[in-house]
This record gives sequence, structure tokens and C-alpha cells, in this order.
Amino acid sequence: MRIATWNVNSLRARLPRVEDWLADVRPDVLCMQETKLAEDAFPHLAFEQLGYQCVHHGQGQWNGVAIASRVGLDDPVRGFADGAPADPEARLVTATCGGVRVSSVYVPNGRSLDNDHYRYKLEWMQRLLVHLQENEDATRPVIVTGDFNIAPDDRDVHDPKAFVGATHVSEPERESLRALERWGLSDVFRKFYEGDRLFSWWDYRSGDFHQGRGLRIDLVMATAPVVDRARWAIVDRNARKGQQPSDHAPVLVDLND
Repeated sequence: MRIATWNVNSLRARLPRVEDWLADVRPDVLCMQETKLAEDAFPHLAFEQLGYQCVHHGQGQWNGVAIASRVGLDDPVRGFADGAPADPEARLVTATCGGVRVSSVYVPNGRSLDNDHYRYKLEWMQRLLVHLQENEDATRPVIVTGDFNIAPDDRDVHDPKAFVGATHVSEPERESLRALERWGLSDVFRKFYEGDRLFSWWDYRSGDFHQGRGLRIDLVMATAPVVDRARWAIVDRNARKGQQPSDHAPVLVDLND
């Protein structure tokens, strides 16, 4: 079973690239972020022609998350299932795919440490934790994957000194990731790679991709029954190359049956 996550940075702009990538790589499940499509604008037919069922939680020109699966897609839930008022932004969608409870997440960026969006980010991560505590079982196969907009530690930042006092690396953000780990999630990529400079996002500006100036913020977090099955993981840098790429590369994890 191959699981992938990819912030496509506008599915409308990137659909041909996504279709080609799916035909070539054939993941069983693809979680997407920043679809930037309204609910009724999602291209279900294009994915169905490639053998995928989809659930999409859209918001028009901003945000948007989706799951595409060719191993079943059951019990879909859009947003938080915690009984509180709905999140005004489309950042979470969940479904059961091939016996694994999968969530595609697009965590708020935060912008700056003194911005209201940063406080929203921390509140959102706390709400994600409560959502998992109330709806999922950490002893069962669970994957929470997507663009977390958090670099777990300094290995995941091209120049930690350049990010002092910035979002993506602040201690409260990293603590919110550790809270998910205490609940029962692990960073599957780190089962296979301990090194630094293994990034999944590069700014479009200043040739950052070619200069190796990136961040690892696209994560596959999973419970022990999934981690135990994981046999391979990679960041597909080739998908970041060529004409009009997303600024993110897909992250893939293969699981044993």
C-alpha cells in the first residue's frame, strides 16, 4: 500500500501534472492540500478515469484538502468532528482507505509570531489533537498527513539561524507536534532517514530549489500499527522540477500488506 501527500498549490493549475504523476507513481492513496477549489469544482471525473475515488473539502480560491484512493474510501468526514462550531477554513478531511484511517491536513501557516494567524495555528493544532483523542484510536492504523507548516527540528531547516523568531520553527509549534506524538503518532520519514537537508518545500523565489534552501514541512504522521508496516519512504524531488511545479514535492511511504 503506497500512501502519498502533496501540497499541489492549486489543483486547477496543477491537474495535468497530478494526472501524469498518478499514472507514473500509482499511489494507492494521495492526500492533497491547497486544492484552491470550491466544493463543486473538484475534478472527480479526471480522478475516476485513473481509478480513484475522492473526497474533497473545498473553499474556493483558498485552502482546500482532498483524499484520492483506489483502495476504497469509506466514512468520509470534512473538518473537525468535535461538536464545536465548524472551522471557517477547509483544512482537514478524513476517510478510511484500505483499512487505514487517513486524514489530509493543511495546517495554518502562522505568518509571523505576532500575527493572529499564528494564534489560530496553535489553536488549530490543539483542536486537531482533541479531534484525534475523541474520534480515533491510537492502537489502530491511523495516518495524519499533509502540509503541517512546521519543521519538526533544526535538521528540517536549511539555515536555522535565518529562522530565529519566525514561524514554522517556534517552540510552541514544535511542541504541538510533540503533543501529537504523545498521543501516538510518529514521523514515518524519520524511521528511514536521520540526516538533515531532506526538504519537501522550496520557495519559488531566488532559485531556492536549485540552491537547496528548503524546509521539511510535509509530514506523514502515523500510529504504531502503520509505522511497523512501513518499509520505504521518499521525497519525490522530480515532481518539483519542470514547468510550473508546485512549491512542494510529494512525500511517499510504502507499507507492507
